[in-house]
Amino acid sequence: MALTRRALLAAATLPLAAPALHAQGVTVRMGALRLIHSIAPYLYERFQPAGVKIEVIPFESPTEGKNAVVTKSVDFGAFGIAAGILGAAAREPVTVVGSCCDRGMAVVARKELPIGKLADLKGRKVGIWPGSTQEVFILERLKMEGMTVRDIQPIRVSFSEMPIALARGDIDAYVGAEPGPGVSMAAGIGKIVEYPYSTPMGSLNMVFACHAETVTQRPDLVRQMLKVHRQASEFGMANREVTIETAVTRLGMRRDALELSLPNVELNWQMTPEMLGRARTYADHMLALRQIRALPDFASFFETKFSDELAKSAA
Repeated sequence: MALTRRALLAAATLPLAAPALHAQGVTVRMGALRLIHSIAPYLYERFQPAGVKIEVIPFESPTEGKNAVVTKSVDFGAFGIAAGILGAAAREPVTVVGSCCDRGMAVVARKELPIGKLADLKGRKVGIWPGSTQEVFILERLKMEGMTVRDIQPIRVSFSEMPIALARGDIDAYVGAEPGPGVSMAAGIGKIVEYPYSTPMGSLNMVFACHAETVTQRPDLVRQMLKVHRQASEFGMANREVTIETAVTRLGMRRDALELSLPNVELNWQMTPEMLGRARTYADHMLALRQIRALPDFASFFETKFSDELAKSAA
């Protein structure tokens, strides 16, 4: 059963240096977003080891998920790379130990509006979630088109509210996360302007992370959970119908929207050289955009040994 946000905030005030021990074994708290490209944690129960119970705790925003990792309200979390970089740049004890997904983003506009390319957003009300991966991507794409955020009217809208705001006419377009774009298209309200993957950041999106102390104090748990994450991610990619059914039953998502969203989602787990390079480029862009004051200490922010070990063991 998912914990309420109030219960999580109360729990954040308690010292939680390690997963709680119960009569049945170890309970591991896994933070996840209510998005289709954060679906892997909802598949973990199929692969959880004997004596381990994995409890999935949903969050509305990437920043909430990252903060839960930092405060040890959860033991592991899946959230956008932007939230991770914001935390690491502020010297918060967050460490990325795996990838989570690529893609999962889209620029969506109202179907009847004459918006066919990014330049057509000039002067338009565009829904953007501050501090999100999508925000960094759209700012870079605007720059590539010779524009800045001042050329549009940015409106603060959460991912779950974007399709609703578009349908009401509160915004003309949004930079969303799946299944939002799928919802807008399935409802006949929205159209895809572009998938913003043409920047040097590629399609990098979400990461698998934990508190820095978990890496040093419980490395075997990190290995165990990354293995589960890999199994669930590969299963989710190979079993489309099960993934859709899980999103419908666990998150209340629309099946017709998921059919449109899933092709724009790439679940993964490995910290490849390409992923690391894109993440560093991402941080450079955030620094240039003054979203962070300094680059993260990548030596502590990225820990690749678990991913490298798992890749070798499966080779």
